[in-house]
Amino acid sequence: MALTTEQQILIEQRIANDAKSPVVAYLLWFFLGMLGAHRFYLGKTGTGVVQLILCILGWLTLVVYVGIFLLLALGVWVLVDAFLIPSIITQSREKMRMQLGGTMAPAIPTV
Repeated sequence: MALTTEQQILIEQRIANDAKSPVVAYLLWFFLGMLGAHRFYLGKTGTGVVQLILCILGWLTLVVYVGIFLLLALGVWVLVDAFLIPSIITQSREKMRMQLGGTMAPAIPTV
């Protein structure tokens, strides 16, 4: 069943209010990217934990030179994340749009 214009406007307003901010995501990426803070903010908790663990293990094993490889891999991953942030936010908005569109009550036709 198609949504009315009012329902579509309400959905878009809700998405605009609840969606993650790209500015905040990039600030977290820039200042705390190696700790995975931007991933936690974007709702990607599992990969945020992996980035945090890689960072901790990298610094702890830096003395035996294993940490260099861990930190290098993490650095590449964080650099790639800079390009992935917009698509993660877009996917999040589309997911919210689908959830809200499916939960809206159907419009009552007027006769």
